[in-house]
Amino acid sequence: MKYLDKLIELGCFSRQEVVDLIGTEKAAHSILNDYVKNGYIDRIRRDLYTAISLETKQPVANRFLIATHIAEDAYISHHSAFEYYGYANQVFHEVYVSTTSRFTDFSFDGITFTRVSPKIDSGVITTNTEIRVTDLERTVIDSIYSFQKIGGLEELLRCLLLVPALQADKLITYLDEYGQVNLYQKSGFLLKEFAEQLGLTKLFFDYCRSKISKSKSYLYSEKDALSKHFVLHKDWMIFAPENIKSILSKGVDLNV
Repeated sequence: MKYLDKLIELGCFSRQEVVDLIGTEKAAHSILNDYVKNGYIDRIRRDLYTAISLETKQPVANRFLIATHIAEDAYISHHSAFEYYGYANQVFHEVYVSTTSRFTDFSFDGITFTRVSPKIDSGVITTNTEIRVTDLERTVIDSIYSFQKIGGLEELLRCLLLVPALQADKLITYLDEYGQVNLYQKSGFLLKEFAEQLGLTKLFFDYCRSKISKSKSYLYSEKDALSKHFVLHKDWMIFAPENIKSILSKGVDLNV
């Protein structure tokens, strides 16, 4: 148990980190096998491990720390970032991990880790606990972009209800990085419903409108059976439910 305290301190660690700690590949292999056999550590996936608490017998690393260690550039994003900040309506048994490194989705300790291919690079912070996560504004823009695939429209709206404020300049930075007309439309349309709560002024929405063409678009797939009930919101040139907040009051997600 010579190295156990250090591994507990790391929480989550790769095979290479153990090699660096011990000094040789052979010794690291022996230590890992011995510690796994005795229940001091657990294998998360190939070459990735977590220490096990001697008191609780549970993994020391939480889902967010594990996600950060899946790849060198891995970070928590989308609905999982809302969960990290405490602004999620529901806690999923799935963690969304953005990384350019491909990995096969896997499960550990009842949680599924799902890869998302990042569309932009900026807006990732590292916390004092060494967890990498998108900042709040990047989380919002990513989630608006992908809400059909991650969580659904109702869950996104309920997350937005919990967000206390957003910085318009950061939102604009990420929107510009995406550079998609439809995303300016969706973001402006959805965030306008929460403008006062989020501290977003007319300047932000005017900027979004300045990026919109005369072409009409849909909040989500026009092939969706419920899209026939959409109305055109001319200020955003977008077809969407007439009253977005009615989705929350009815408890119905039109994105199913």
